[in-house]
Amino acid sequence: MQITVKGKNVEITEALKEYAEEKVGKMSKYLDSIISADVTLSTERNWHIVDVKVHAGGVVLRGEERTNDMYSSIDQVLEKMERQVKRQKEKTFGTKYESIRTSPDALDKVIGHGEKIRGREDLLDEYSREPRVIRVKMTAVKPMTVEAAIKEMEAMGNSFLLFYRGDTNQLNVIYKRKNDYGLIEPDRED
Repeated sequence: MQITVKGKNVEITEALKEYAEEKVGKMSKYLDSIISADVTLSTERNWHIVDVKVHAGGVVLRGEERTNDMYSSIDQVLEKMERQVKRQKEKTFGTKYESIRTSPDALDKVIGHGEKIRGREDLLDEYSREPRVIRVKMTAVKPMTVEAAIKEMEAMGNSFLLFYRGDTNQLNVIYKRKNDYGLIEPDRED
């Protein structure tokens, strides 16, 4: 990620520049596909203003904060942007996901075997050579176009995306290829 720190009516010290770069760099734990970030530090009357613009996979996030301390302004604008990213992800992907741990009941349900799995040792002995599902992720699937699905997949930084295609009323999968994308459409055999 490329981070640019600029000053407007303010002298940028090395410590201030490093602090801003460190804080903006932490945004990558919330958003994988950050390409670049522009941080503009300025003063106006008694206010210290920080304006941050983050470019991430076709999405531009922007935040501005003003306080009477530059370090405080940096902290507050990045807290605001983290909330934006979380809110956007919740709106896009939904908050409903489930992680199934290797408990006997959950694994019995996922693996689909009729017999009950009594404990972890039995599981390791009996199923150690067979592939098994250890995590199931639930996600909200919303209607969108193929172009919107590509943008969302790129913004998430994933190599594929399951989406509901509104024009055909079917679930589809869009995936990355070397230089382009592939689309999987269901075809029912009658």
